[in-house]
Parts: sequence; C-alpha cells; structure tokens
Amino acid sequence: MLPVIALVGRPNVGKSTLFNRLTRTRDAIVADFAGLTRDRHYGTALLDKRQYIVIDTGGLEDSSEGPIFEKMASQTWQAIAEADLVIFLVDGRAGLTGQDQEIGRELRKINKPTLLVANKAEGMKDSAQLAEFYELGLGDVYAVSAAHGQGVRDMLQMAVDKLPPEFDPVDGDEAEVDPEDTTIRIAVAGRPNAGKSTLINAWLGEERLVAFDMPGTTRDAIRVPFQRGEQRYELIDTAGLRRKGQVFEAIEKFSVVKTLQAIEGAQVVVLVIDATQGVTDQDAHIAGFILEAGRAVVIAVNKWDSLDRYQREQLERSIELRLSFMKFAALKHISALKRQGLGPLWTAIDAAYAAATRKMPTAKLTRLLQEAVQYQAPRKAGMYRPKPRYAHQGGMNPPIIVIHGNSLDHLSQSYQRFLETWFRKAFKLEGTPLRIELRTSDNPYVDKK
Repeated sequence: MLPVIALVGRPNVGKSTLFNRLTRTRDAIVADFAGLTRDRHYGTALLDKRQYIVIDTGGLEDSSEGPIFEKMASQTWQAIAEADLVIFLVDGRAGLTGQDQEIGRELRKINKPTLLVANKAEGMKDSAQLAEFYELGLGDVYAVSAAHGQGVRDMLQMAVDKLPPEFDPVDGDEAEVDPEDTTIRIAVAGRPNAGKSTLINAWLGEERLVAFDMPGTTRDAIRVPFQRGEQRYELIDTAGLRRKGQVFEAIEKFSVVKTLQAIEGAQVVVLVIDATQGVTDQDAHIAGFILEAGRAVVIAVNKWDSLDRYQREQLERSIELRLSFMKFAALKHISALKRQGLGPLWTAIDAAYAAATRKMPTAKLTRLLQEAVQYQAPRKAGMYRPKPRYAHQGGMNPPIIVIHGNSLDHLSQSYQRFLETWFRKAFKLEGTPLRIELRTSDNPYVDKK
C-alpha cells in the first residue's frame, strides 16, 4: 500500500497550489479565489524513490455558512480519516485566525501524525511572525512557498519521515508506469445540475463527491479510481458546461477548460441529460464536442422516474430530433438518486469501449467494401465514377477506416454514410464514432495525350 497524505486548512491558504507542486501537475485548478476546491482530489507524487498519494481538499469553513459548506467539510474529514499523515496549511502572511484554531483543536483530537506548514512565507523562515502558530499545539512550524517552491522539498522530507514505519520505499522506476495498465477512463459530462456527481456516488456506494441541488457545485475535473469485477476504471466527474454567454466568473472559465480536457482524455464519455429539463441546445453542444473529439459515448437520461408516460414520449422524440447525429450511441434511462438502471448503463459503457478499440482485419474490411460496392455502386459524378478498391484500419478510439481507390474525391456524402452504416453493422460498432478517410490514387495518364 502507498502512504496517503492529506492537505487541509481553511480556504485560500494554497492547498491546491501545493498539491500541484507535489504531484508535478496542474490537475487542481488554482486561482486567488476562496472555496474553489470542493471535492477530494487525489494525485500521486514521488520523493527520491518513495511514492505516495496526496489528497487535495476543500477549505474547512463553518458549516453554518450553508449546506454546501457542510458537505465540503464532510469531504475533508473523510480525507483526513483516509490519510496516514495530515499536512495542515496556514497562511504565514495573514497570521493565525480563529478558523485555524478551530481546525487545530479538531486535529489534536484525532491524534494523527500532523505537520504544521505556513504557506506564502517567502523570506519568513526565521521570522518571529510565525511564532504565533505554535499556539496550535501541533509542534514546529515549517515555512514554505508552494507557489515558488521554497522550502517544499525539506518540508516534504519531514512529512515522509513522519509516516508510519510500515510504509517501505517504492522503486520509482517501477512505480511510474504500468505498461499493462488496462484502466478505462470514463468522463461523466453534461449540463450543470444534471446529476453527474450523484451518478458517480451511486456507482461508488458512498458520498465521494459533493452532490448538491445547486448548479456549479463541481468546479474541477475530479478523478476517482474504481474497480468493477476484474476491470479497473477511472471515473472523471466534470463541471457542468453552460453556454458561453452564461460563463461570467473567471474560475468557471477554468472549469470549462478542465471539462473539455477531461472529455478529450477519456476513452468513454457518459453524457448525462436531465430528463426534467429536456434536451437543450447546450446538451447538443456538449454532444457535438464529444463527437468532434472522437470519444465513445453513452447517453444517460437521468431522473427518468420523475416523468409520466406522456412526458417520456415527448422527451424521446426530442432526443431523436436534437441528437440525431448521435444515433450510434446507446441510450439508457436511469435514476442516479434511486440507483435505478445502473446495470444496463455499465453494459453499454463496456460495449462502447470495446467498439472504440475493436480491431478490424484488412482482409475483412476489403471484402466488406467490395460487397457494399456490389450491393450499391457509387454514382457517377460528371466524367468521373468513384471506384473504391480496398480498405484497412487507420486507428482506434475512434475507429478509422481508410479506403483506397480512384476518383474517391467525387464520392458523395450520402454514399459515405452508406459505407459507414455497412461497416457499423458488420463490426457491431455501437457507442463509438466511426471515421472514414478516402485516399485517391493518382492517374498516371492524366498528363498524357
């Protein structure tokens, strides 16, 4: 087992900045904005040859500020319970606050190895200003600057030394990459408040993510490892995507970028649609981006149990009309809150991934192409008659079929759609986009009289 280190503290003390510094990533959104992180955010880091897990948490605030802050605090205390060591961050320049004292009292009660770290302390290593933090009763205060990296390595060495002795060092060369890793990355995307976090919590069987009846609760792309049977997954909860005209906060713009990156980096995307709101233009925009990125996709219509028979018929017609370009995707009706329909949804996810990574032998592709041409030959375009000759696979996820022949630049769009349907049926490519590339051979007699 790898040791686990949790970063905790009040809002805006630099936990996400330190998380990015330790993991050498930009996975956590960072801005001069309090309350930005709301869920537990996991990452792996390495010191010399010792690997460990770091958890970034939301700022601990008084739960009386509102229900969402109560849920954020619950996420943080869950991270502390999981951790083998806690790094308690305070703001070295702002000084000791009442919130710091309250957090310190709670940390003393749990009696877990804790390192007190004063962040934003550039040039303050020996400053008397840090002395007030000794009132917290958590031992020495370590001055660092997470933004500039000052003192971070020494602090981290001290943290690792405080870990329980049962955690032996791990060879970094062996730990960095597993060449046989078959983890499937699943991004859950959709509009704000469609039920994305609730769906992931239902899969996990715990309140792993903050799920709250308020649009914009999730702000970062949160990655959660998960295993179902023998198959390992990485579940990625994303921020809800609004129309560009409705994205006002600078931090929300960062969230949109993170969501789009998560979709591009996933292997399967679950597009969650709120059945009570119907299919909106924004749902169609998100579906269009998924298609453009070439990701395998499953459409999950959430809150299906809230509709009566007439409303369900209207919604199905709306989906057929507004998401007609996603006909290849499986459509599943679910209720994330009541855990209904989750089994068929997993079946569709696995099928979409299998289709996106399916190998298509050249001999079979060429035979299918010849059968398609024999069944329906392409129409002549002016003086040219397109002649498809052979095909081979040009890539996976999404599957790409490269067709070679003569005058293929005159092949109509309708005939290309016919070929796509032909190949889809033969290889059972449900749930994944299919791209067809045409390669026309040069005519050696074009310049001869």
